[in-house]
This record gives sequence, C-alpha cells and structure tokens, in this order.
Amino acid sequence: MSPFRAAEAVAALLLAVLLTLLVGCGSRLPERAFETRPTANPSGGEPLRVGIITSATSPVGGQAFTGPRDGARAYFDALNARGGLDGRRVEVETCDDGGSGVGNNTCVHRLIDERHVFALVATTALNYAGAPLVAKAGVPDIGGQPLTPAYDTYPHLYGIYGSSAPRTGGKPGWDGTLYGGTEVYRWFEREKGARTAAVVSYNQAASAAYARLVSDGLRAEGYEVVDEQVDFALPNFRAVAADLRDRKVDLLFDAMDTHGNVRLCEAMEALGVRVDAKVTNVQNWSSSVARDYARAPGCLNSLWVTGSSRNHQDTGDPAVREFRAAMGQRPLSQWQLEGWAAAMWFTDAARSCLAGAGLTRGCVEEFLNRPEPYTARGLLLPVRFERLARPPETRHTCLSVARWEDGRGWVGQGDMTENCATVPQLGYRP
Repeated sequence: MSPFRAAEAVAALLLAVLLTLLVGCGSRLPERAFETRPTANPSGGEPLRVGIITSATSPVGGQAFTGPRDGARAYFDALNARGGLDGRRVEVETCDDGGSGVGNNTCVHRLIDERHVFALVATTALNYAGAPLVAKAGVPDIGGQPLTPAYDTYPHLYGIYGSSAPRTGGKPGWDGTLYGGTEVYRWFEREKGARTAAVVSYNQAASAAYARLVSDGLRAEGYEVVDEQVDFALPNFRAVAADLRDRKVDLLFDAMDTHGNVRLCEAMEALGVRVDAKVTNVQNWSSSVARDYARAPGCLNSLWVTGSSRNHQDTGDPAVREFRAAMGQRPLSQWQLEGWAAAMWFTDAARSCLAGAGLTRGCVEEFLNRPEPYTARGLLLPVRFERLARPPETRHTCLSVARWEDGRGWVGQGDMTENCATVPQLGYRP
C-alpha cells in the first residue's frame, strides 16, 4: 500500500477523535443532504447513475472534504457535454453524510437501496460506517479517499491509491496491521541532505500514535528525531518553536489539525525560526495555504507536500490542462484532481465493458483488478490491487513532490515517475 495512504488514514483518525471532544455523533440527515446533479442529456439510452458520498458539512469545516466530489463532478459534466458514456448520460447523485457514522449509513442506504446507483465514485467520508453495507451489496466503490481502514478491509472497495491487502471483510490489512513505506524521508535525505527532523503532536492518544508512526519511519531512515508534544487544550507553541531553533531542525512534520499547524507557524514566525522544509500531505495541497499561512510567510515559503498524484499546477501535462480547463476559475486542489481521476477510472472501466460483453458491476471490477496498473492518463502513480497473502518487507515506490513559492504556487520537484526508491515497509495498527 502507499505510505501516503497510511499517513492520511491515521491523520483522519486523529482528526475524528479530536472532533469527538467538541461535537456529538450526528443525527438523521435533512433532505438537502441529497442532490441529483443536473447535467446535459445525451441521447443513447437510460442514464447511468453513480453516487458520491462526502463529509461536506462535517465539524471540520465546509470545504475540508469536498475536493474529490467537486473534481469527479467536473469530470462527469465534461463527459456528458461530449455525449456521455457511449451516448448514455452519467447522472451523479451526491450525499452529504455530515461526518458521522449515522449519516454515512443513511447515505449508503439512500444511494444503494433507494436511488439504485450502479457504483460509488470518489467517496470521502470521515466515518465510513456504511462500508460493510456497500461490500455486502456488491456495489463497487471506485477511487475513494482512504480516510479510514475500510479500503484495506472490505471487498468491492477500491481506494484511489490501491491496496495489497487481502480485503476479505475481517480485520484491516494483514490481521489488523497496515504497512507504509519510508520514501518521503528517503527523498528529503537524498535530495535535500536533511538529517534532523521534528515531529510535533498533541498530548492525545490518536495524535501521539500518528506521531510515533512518523518518528519510526524517520528513524528507520537514520534521522535524528526531535519529538515535541503540546497540550491539546493549552498548547505552548512558542516553547516548541524555540526548541526547533535550538536543535537546528531541518524537517518539520506534525500530527495536528490545520489550526494547530498555523499557530505553530505563527510562533515560529514570531521567534524568527526557519526550517528547510515543513512537510504536509495531499489534503493541504491547495491554493488555500496562502490564506491559511498569511501571518507566517516564512513558514509558507518552507511548505513542501508529497503525494501519489501529479501536481495540479503542472500545466505542461495535457491531462492536467484538461482538468484545469474543466474546473474553470474555481480555486484548485490536489484532492479535486484525484476526484477527477476517480471519475475517469470508473469511466474507463465502464467503457471497456461496453466494448465487450456488456456493462455489469462484475465486469467493472474485472477492469479494476487487472494486473496492469492504472494511471488515469498519467495523473496517478501506478495503482493496482494485489491481495497479497503476506505484507511485503520492501517496496519500490515513487513519489510526487512539490513546494510552495510565492508568486508561483505549488512547484513540482522532479518527475513523480522518477522520484523513486526501494524502501522498507513498516507496520502499524489503525
């Protein structure tokens, strides 16, 4: 499995646990949570209905999880404008689960049992409680964001980054253990000469667990690791910033939410603390970072991001240009591009079936389970589903890397198909 999947799944778990300190468990969804996307209507048969579940109104904030949904919608709108899927309009049904398990189950029932969607696409759910129901119904879920271990647990679920786990519906991964690689830390050591890294977390169980995962990976690559922890209720970020300066830290990782990150950066700014790279993940790979870090320009210009998809600002790539043209003037993010790629993946699978014996869910899943990796016209690093009986000890893995530069935005660092290394796979329990 991709190490970024591992990191983001645990980070999402951290976020979910932190939010339970502030909000309740959720309730039945209002009717406005459900929407049928109005689209052009090509002639050529009954519409093909797909569903998108998103934690759009979760306590995290209105735009935190909507990127994949918006990217997938843009792809299907463009597809329908070109005549649809071999003449059939793709009708998009969306459902906002509110970030709760109750809401997620409601969305699953509504889309599968009432709206009878053919497949789910670009699911982005903070609490994917309905995953067992999706698997039981045999509905393919294609290109979802692995915010929980569901995509390494259940059959018929196909996360955007692939999986090597057996996915039999029992424990996640291999007997409850998931694995991720160390290529992020290898890249910064090889390309930037980094040797000292700090990991900042809250004094809260999920945050500390994620921080240990990052620290273990750094130590496996030979880094000197500075572990920093702050109180969740009354964090003293100024003390952390001073220690980062005294320890001459090269790289900065964290196990905190965006608010905590911004406050840490503001404390670093006040003390004049600089690091070579503050490394974040795909969820923060967007144009909004300029606004988020407006009061910490030093931190902003040391932001680096890693992932498994092509930089959405790589306008030299034709597939990226097509994505950007379809998105119009909207602010862009990497999750939007990955939602676009998820919709493309479904479309390519469905089109292969229509060219053969006919469109069925079984045929779509045969396409997804092919030994040939899928790249969405080069937008994704090669994705496959292997179902290995045992976890791999090492894996040759590639990496998409970008850094923020004022006036230019996210600037890619080398080609993601060449930023590769064979690295150890480290286990952790979600």
